[in-house]
Parts: sequence; structure tokens; C-alpha cells
Amino acid sequence: MDDAGRRVADRVGEDFGIDLVSVEPVDLGADEAAELWCGGTADGARWAVKLSGGGTPAGLVASAWLAGRGVPGIAAPMTTRDGALWAGRDGRRLSVVPWVSDRRALDGGMAAAHWRAYGEVLAAVHATPVSDDVTRLLPADDHAHRPVAAAVQETGRRVAGPDGAADDVARDAAQAWRGAADLAAALLAEADALGAELRDRPVVPVVCHGDPHLGNLLLGAGAEVWLIDWDDAVLAPRERDLMFVTAGVLAFAPVTPLEQAAFFAGYGPVDPDPVRLAYHLTVRALDDISSWTAQALDPGYADAERVFALRIVRGLLSPVGLVTLAASALRDLGRLDASAAG
Repeated sequence: MDDAGRRVADRVGEDFGIDLVSVEPVDLGADEAAELWCGGTADGARWAVKLSGGGTPAGLVASAWLAGRGVPGIAAPMTTRDGALWAGRDGRRLSVVPWVSDRRALDGGMAAAHWRAYGEVLAAVHATPVSDDVTRLLPADDHAHRPVAAAVQETGRRVAGPDGAADDVARDAAQAWRGAADLAAALLAEADALGAELRDRPVVPVVCHGDPHLGNLLLGAGAEVWLIDWDDAVLAPRERDLMFVTAGVLAFAPVTPLEQAAFFAGYGPVDPDPVRLAYHLTVRALDDISSWTAQALDPGYADAERVFALRIVRGLLSPVGLVTLAASALRDLGRLDASAAG
């Protein structure tokens, strides 16, 4: 164990009473404000150790609450010596969760039985009654998407400025953004309109994971699945989660009709609202295209990270990409004409 690993082990021992004999950094996920390690104890147990610097502790609260009510596929965070879900460390949150599996669904191996189990897990999450404590601690989706709108505008300004011509990666990212600028503006206008409409059509919210794509799903023994990384947990209509299956959000991992059928065999009968699906799909598309374009433009990232971001941008704009899917969903509602939908 190197010095950095020893510091992590010391903190975990001091705060959680867990004696780690190994600590390895894990380079997964897109959360720039977090660090993740896999820690092992002498008895062979392994733990996901995370130091989070952004957001809120909503994910820890939600996962602990759901696991405590017997919802399957949720790994409950460990508590500190003082009974808290995290320990404060230099203005950040240190948390420890059992390391449940090495097999990410995104890496393959997702059989029909796994899709069904995935549906069962999300159904149990959505069906769990919301307590007053959870209502106080979890953010609620207000259908206003202000941070996303601001990010779209800021990325447009960066593309038009010197960042858009800094080097080949930046120029390619800027070119991709300019090619989709009219569509992005149309999507943002429709998101604004749909958000206003949905605020006038309130619905009883449920606990949503907020980001249940296959990168946040682990495969366990048999057909077992584990839904991890609850940092985006939110009180919202169930469509906030279901869009990840009905439309898919990853251009390189589209959800097939057979996979959808297996998922809903586990989830149970449901009639998702197409307006809500289109709204959440559109907001996610705008969030992704603006954030990944901004990363490709930013010289503060390593070259490999910027090239990866550019590849994601191109995928988002591809015929099976999220921007295209959002435009198609809006067009199906009669909210976007064919020329704007691309």
C-alpha cells in the first residue's frame, strides 16, 4: 500500500472502525468532484471508499433508507463510529459501501434475467412509500432545469470564443456544437415549454435513482443486479428513471425491444407518460451535450480525457444518440418539426 492508500486506510479506520489492509484507486464514473478506492480487509471483504466534494449526501440518505426497507439490489452504506452515513473530511464526505461486484452491466453479460431483475429493483424503489425525512433530505424535480439551461448558454459562449479554436480537439468540438446549435436551441425551448406544462400537471413523486444507466448497474451472482451510485437521487415522476430503458441514453449501448420487454416483465404494468419521458430525455440530452462539449474545450483536462469527451459528443449527435432521440420524442409529440429534429 502506497502513502496515498495508507492515508485513506487511516481515515477509514479512524472514522468507520474498518481496518483496511489494501487500498487501490478506481478510475470509474464521471464525477470530477469524487475519488473512489477499493479497500480490502484481512478477512477478504472489500469496500467501496468514496470521497465526495460536490453535490449533497442525498444518495447516501436514499440508499440507506431503501436498503433499510428491504429493497433488493441496494448496497447500504456503512455508518461511522458515531452512527452517521458519512464522515466529514476537509470539507468533503467520506463514505464506505460494501463492494458488491466487479461486473459492470455496461461491460456486457446482461442477460434477459438480469434485465428482469433490473426492472424488479426499480419497481421496488419506486413503490417504497416516501417518508417525511426523505422528503426533507432529497431534492425534488421542479421541471425548471435552470442549471442545464445555463450550461447550454455558457457552452455556446465558449464555442464562440477563443476556447473554440485552441487546438484540433477544441475546433472539432466547436464544429460539432455549431452543427447542432439550432437543434439545441429548439430542444431548450421545448424543454422550457414542457417544463411549464408539467408544473401545472403535478404528480405524486417517487424516489428515483436519477441516473440508472448500465454503467451504474453491477451484475451479481446468478441473475442478481445491484444499482449503485445514488448521487443523483431525486424525488420525481417515475419517468425520470424509466427513460433510461424506454429510450436509452448511451449511443454505444442502445436498449433493444427484447431487453425492454424483459425489464418491464420485472417492473410490472405501467403506462409511462410520453410528455414526461420527452421532457426528461430532452433535459438529459442538453445536459450531456453541453457538459461533454465543455470538457472537450477545456485545456485543463488531459488530452486523452478531451478526446474521449469529443467521442461522446459525436455519439450524442449520432443517429442513435441522445440528442437525436430527444428530438425524435418531441417530434412524435408534434412539438418539433422535421427540419429542427434533424
